[in-house]
Amino acid sequence: MNAAPTASNTDFLLSVEGLTVSFDGFKAVDDLSLYVDRNEIRVIIGPNGAGKTTVLDLICGRTKATAGSIKFEQTELTTMKEHQIVRAGVGRKFQNPSIYEDLTVFENLEISYPKGRSVFGALMFQRDATVRARVMEIAETVFLQDHLNLRAEYLSHGQKQWLEIGMLLIQDPALLMLDEPVAGMSVAERKKTAELLQRIIQNRSVLVIEHDMGFVEDIAHKVTVLHQGKVIAEGSMAHVKQDPRVIEVYLGH
Repeated sequence: MNAAPTASNTDFLLSVEGLTVSFDGFKAVDDLSLYVDRNEIRVIIGPNGAGKTTVLDLICGRTKATAGSIKFEQTELTTMKEHQIVRAGVGRKFQNPSIYEDLTVFENLEISYPKGRSVFGALMFQRDATVRARVMEIAETVFLQDHLNLRAEYLSHGQKQWLEIGMLLIQDPALLMLDEPVAGMSVAERKKTAELLQRIIQNRSVLVIEHDMGFVEDIAHKVTVLHQGKVIAEGSMAHVKQDPRVIEVYLGH
């Protein structure tokens, strides 16, 4: 008789188990396990060099794991290529916004619409009512509905970050990964970004790397603390803030 399925492989949107990656013998990520629920905002914190960005690189396929498993909606990601992982429903935003500065906000969102992404899709792509409606919906979500005809180069730093989040949202990923999304933002922009993340988790989960502890407190359902590639604490922000190891290796500095 087969054993009953465990929570770790059935209930979670993302199940990372025993994940390890070595670079020339140095373990950047060391036997890491992480479980992300549906509709959850999970924040990964920790000192520089803790392995935070490497974890995102492993999930999106940019870096290949030495050992371990990454299951996303029951699909094993470690054997897949980056573009296949994107198609499976994982979106990734890097620290610096990569938008098309010489295109308008509307055009940036339109070009990210899934139909336009393949060569054939781009050739056959038409700005139909469905595309326009989706662009308008996403623009409103990311606070850019009044800037649709503005070239992206004229947006503020925060607005450029929101536009890139919008370019990912229009592809409707089930998991959105953001690397330091509020770095360089004004206080007002940080508050609006927190509001934005709360808005978009109705249909997806968000995995965030962040150093701004005020922002983490505003958004995180659960916090995972990394140090030297290992998880040293996990739980609510209130819980991990009290953890002596977290204070020693990170918050104390």
